[in-house]
Amino acid sequence: MEGDGEQTLCLFDVDGTLTSARQKITPEMADFLQALRKKVKVGVVGGSDFEKIQEQLGDDVVEKFDYVFPENGLVAYKDGKLLGKQSIQGQLGEELLQDLINYCLSYIAKIKLPRKRGTFIEFRNGMLNISPVGRSCSQKERIEFFELDKKEHIREKFVADLQRDFAGKGLTFSIGGQISFDVFPDGWDKRFCLEIVTKDGFKKIHFFGDKTMPGGNDHEIYVDSRTIGHSVASPEQTRQICEELFFS
Repeated sequence: MEGDGEQTLCLFDVDGTLTSARQKITPEMADFLQALRKKVKVGVVGGSDFEKIQEQLGDDVVEKFDYVFPENGLVAYKDGKLLGKQSIQGQLGEELLQDLINYCLSYIAKIKLPRKRGTFIEFRNGMLNISPVGRSCSQKERIEFFELDKKEHIREKFVADLQRDFAGKGLTFSIGGQISFDVFPDGWDKRFCLEIVTKDGFKKIHFFGDKTMPGGNDHEIYVDSRTIGHSVASPEQTRQICEELFFS
């Protein structure tokens, strides 16, 4: 069992790691994380915006975790207080941003799917979230798209075309969750939050995520030399690894 909790940080992805995709955290998992906080510092880093993380982890999420990093840490909270926010339009400029948005809208217009809903592009502080099916799809429609995407690689092909047509523009494309992918400036992946936590002098930073393969939105932070990476397939596995590390 590892000791010296003040020196150790556990950083968790949200979807697929602490919760089922886009679902609320279970009361058991929430209680377990509070028990874990008695042993180590605990933080969450998600690609979603703050409101979505609140929906999943609770309105009091900034009190329940030592660090909360929505949008990969481009919005950052520590000890219940907002540290700062970055802006994608400031980084990319309006012209490139509009080229990107126009490209994605016209690309989505040409994709034939069993269903399409609304909000195909969600504008966040640090990224654009692109969803071919539309973020306002129901849970059933979300699963339907996810299953189709596994067979037809809709998001993968979309990203490959973007990578080709926007090569050299300083953009990263990252597939996460079930219905969308993120576009952000190079270096604005989940490693961004490490810039903040490494200043706090932790001896060990454990990272837990489910999309750790190349192209997944946990990959860069998972393989980063500053973290000890744990690849998980479910919230149950996340808990099991934490129990082995900190409670056995």
